[in-house]
Amino acid sequence: MRPAAALAERLGLPVRDIDLLEQALVHTSWLHEHRESARGHNERLEFLGDVVINLAISEALYAAYPDDDEGLLSTRRASIVSTTGLARLAGRIDLGSVLLLGEGEAQRGGRRRPSLLASGFEALAGAIYLDLGWEKTRAWLTALAAPELANDAPSLLLKSPKSRLQEYTQRRTGGRPDYRILDASGPDHEKLFRIEVWVDGRPLGVGEGPSRRTAETAAALQALDAIRRERVTSSAGISSADDRRSSSVAEPLP
Repeated sequence: MRPAAALAERLGLPVRDIDLLEQALVHTSWLHEHRESARGHNERLEFLGDVVINLAISEALYAAYPDDDEGLLSTRRASIVSTTGLARLAGRIDLGSVLLLGEGEAQRGGRRRPSLLASGFEALAGAIYLDLGWEKTRAWLTALAAPELANDAPSLLLKSPKSRLQEYTQRRTGGRPDYRILDASGPDHEKLFRIEVWVDGRPLGVGEGPSRRTAETAAALQALDAIRRERVTSSAGISSADDRRSSSVAEPLP
């Protein structure tokens, strides 16, 4: 069975244009190795799918949270349509197993790479929209993203660690976290970054990842954990009732 046919069966959608669905699975690296085997790669479909996903998720959030303002709705949407969020949705349908990747890309772990999964998911949404129309595509997307759409978490928890750390430092000093590259090793296609984040003149976290952004996010998360531990330890040392009352109005944890 062709990968696209297997995916259509897994999704339970009445796909009519299997060739279009298969194009959504074609990464440029695969097309370079099989130029006569596909109508093209998936980047144009990715462009279209990005808009389709954003509209479907925006509409669902607008209906689900009538009391949220524009800022909070945007934060909710960003947590779903970010690279990490779309990669999570792609994993939910095991999209990585049917992506058509070049040999080198597959060997480098492309089927698990969040950015590749996210772009593949966007292309898939674009193909489904062209084949089945808006209503069926919207219903499929909102059903797949139902757990995220129902996540009524505070806006702070929906933001990325880097955003939360930056908001914390700006509240305290008006400054920003300082991310410093400690190391960048490996060939260009398999880089490993090690980054340290400094807050208020001291190092608070170190993170590693295949990109600067990923490593910075990991470092920010470690810094947030360190700040929470410090705040909890400081609160535990408060002994007087006056101090306890003062701590109750202290700056919120990041």
